[in-house]
Amino acid sequence: MLELLQQGFGAVFSLNIMMLMAVGVAMGIVFGAVPGLSATMAVALCLPLTFTMGPQAGLSLLVALFIGATSGGLISAILLKIPGTPSSIATVFDGGPLMEQGHGVKALGVGIVFSFLGTIFSIVALMFIAPQLAKVALSFGPHEYFAIAVFSLTLIATLSAGSMVKGLFAGALGIAVSTVGIAPVEAVRRFTFGVSELNGGFSMLTVMIGMFAVAEIIKLAETGRHAVQGKARSVSMKNIKGFGFSLKEFREQLPNAGRSGIIGLGIGILPGIGAGTSNLVSYIIAKKRAKDGHTYGKGNIGGVVASETANNAGIGGAMMPLMTLGIPGDTVTAIMLGGFLIHGIQPGPLLFISQGPLVYTIFAALIVATCMMLFMEFYGLRLFIKLLDVPKHILLPIILVLCVVGAFGLSSRLFDVWSILLFGLLGYAFVKAGMPAAPFIIGFILGPMAETNLRRGLMLSDGSFAEFFTNPIAGTFLGLALAFVLWQVFSALRPKPSAINEILRT
Repeated sequence: MLELLQQGFGAVFSLNIMMLMAVGVAMGIVFGAVPGLSATMAVALCLPLTFTMGPQAGLSLLVALFIGATSGGLISAILLKIPGTPSSIATVFDGGPLMEQGHGVKALGVGIVFSFLGTIFSIVALMFIAPQLAKVALSFGPHEYFAIAVFSLTLIATLSAGSMVKGLFAGALGIAVSTVGIAPVEAVRRFTFGVSELNGGFSMLTVMIGMFAVAEIIKLAETGRHAVQGKARSVSMKNIKGFGFSLKEFREQLPNAGRSGIIGLGIGILPGIGAGTSNLVSYIIAKKRAKDGHTYGKGNIGGVVASETANNAGIGGAMMPLMTLGIPGDTVTAIMLGGFLIHGIQPGPLLFISQGPLVYTIFAALIVATCMMLFMEFYGLRLFIKLLDVPKHILLPIILVLCVVGAFGLSSRLFDVWSILLFGLLGYAFVKAGMPAAPFIIGFILGPMAETNLRRGLMLSDGSFAEFFTNPIAGTFLGLALAFVLWQVFSALRPKPSAINEILRT
């Protein structure tokens, strides 16, 4: 392990990769900090660029974007009282009041430091848990993979949105779109309607770029030049030592950070839930466990610590199912799956055997990008504050052009350009209908996996479904999938106060 990690650091410390990662972290912070942009959009936008790079350079760039954007949301959450990303919603509750009370530097310093610690914690967990999980996954067959795919689809559809029906519909639609093209087993053309470009189905990258980047641009274009955009308040860095808070305050927050890190890692591992949920859950628990819980929401650094530690701890958690099972943990890792496939690499348990040096290069890139994020966010704060003031009607057309160029660059086909516009309109329709995009995307990715392993499992058992239920691992995951559906139905029949209402209740 140490030898492979040394090789990984050796690859990452090359001038080419270090420059790419520095640009990636900085760009990610901007996408995370600017409200309306996101980590998903940043990774989707840059994914086509990695086509011309080697696997190490390309995946290192995507990792840097992921880390920068996840943490970057705290800047606008504190300075504008607007979460730059869903993972920074809870940061607003105490970060904003701290800024109003003149403690903006302390809030930013706390957020940056504990973002760093949360990410490092999750990376260490990823490095030690993922190889062991991959060894277990090597014994999985078609029955187990089908059950895991069904479990993941059910979990995403029931927990990634407020409505189970909308979540299930979005997931089913994603599976339906994934069936376009040549069938994986008998090679029969399906739903191509005589269009030769559809023989290979829709490219994963065009679906990602359309559903997230283009759809977001269309949504934000509704307001256009008339959008009310908050102005970031200036922060004075004079007479500030370190990161703006004392060693005593740091020690006092360690139990809170440890608990929040575990929550973020655990929720991050579950497919499709993500940091948008973990930061709220950790905030609620931190508020309930704190002796001064009544001050949360009024300017307590514990709220910032809980939110930022948890959302960044989700990075390693989301990477775990991607690298060990080939199942993305959230929408960002779903797009990163495309980064692996671009270079002909299939994530899964065999990845640790066939691509060991690459795996540890990714681990090294995660660590180096996290260190870059720590220093860039604090010492480049003035620059990022200025970028928050860039008008959306100038920024968004540039991003749209980059999306089109990236889509065309995949295969030099105009069909891909029309595809991203098509899925952009579909994504916009999802926004208007209040439907989550995550189940659609994960359904699109996991649909072929479920179909292929279902067919293989039936072939092995001579057409009998019994082995899917009698197999211990497959039966357990199918049982969990059923339990989640029943739990969601029960929750819908007995509505409870939302997490936001619980947080804001005094």
